[in-house]
Amino acid sequence: MTDQYSSQYGSNDQYAGSLAYAVDIVFCIDVTGSMRPVLDEVKAGAMAFHDHLASAMLQKSKQISQLRIRVIAYRDFLHDAPDQVIASTPFLRLPEQKADFDAFVSSLKPFGGGDEPESGLEGVALSINSDWERGLDRRRHIIVLFTDASAHPLEKAAHVTAPQYGNLIPQSLDEMTDIWESPQGEAMEFAAKRLLIYAPECYPWDVMSSSWSNTLHYLSNAGAGLNDYEFAQIIDNIANSV
Repeated sequence: MTDQYSSQYGSNDQYAGSLAYAVDIVFCIDVTGSMRPVLDEVKAGAMAFHDHLASAMLQKSKQISQLRIRVIAYRDFLHDAPDQVIASTPFLRLPEQKADFDAFVSSLKPFGGGDEPESGLEGVALSINSDWERGLDRRRHIIVLFTDASAHPLEKAAHVTAPQYGNLIPQSLDEMTDIWESPQGEAMEFAAKRLLIYAPECYPWDVMSSSWSNTLHYLSNAGAGLNDYEFAQIIDNIANSV
């Protein structure tokens, strides 16, 4: 997917050589107005993520040879302007492109929304269709979703022509489930993928966590943001799975 940030930061050249562990992470973040109380906490955790993960891996006598992180920030297509519904980066290599990563995360401002369901499923769909690493020996592909709200059914977005959506948005949750569960791994490599959901127990997160493989759901309270959320859980999941 190409947008203003992709153009700014350039292409994702594949690392050369023999690598031990290659980890790709997409942070899919709700940046509507209700996330204001905790967005700074989420941003601070994201910007310190590389150092904390490296420390955790060292404690387990492991090393990630390639770490790439992408951010997809979403709002609500029913209430926000099309050019404000989605903002994203390409995959950025850390620590080499940490300044670009920090600049984008720092720029995220909570506003918009208007009602409680947001465009979270569109954010996850775009995350699934990221440019995941395919060529290295050992890989882990991880999506981490942060929200304090439910999501509009995908059927509601059938008429939406936001420039960032392209043809990457499924028509229903069932269709997106088929994409996630495909053993052929057209979008994401089946054995490598993980989805970590930080969200209330409501549609569609409850459905996805109970029926999708390789998916964990950490409950957060709608309206209270993500005050109970711990980046340590994400780091532990990654360090224990590679």
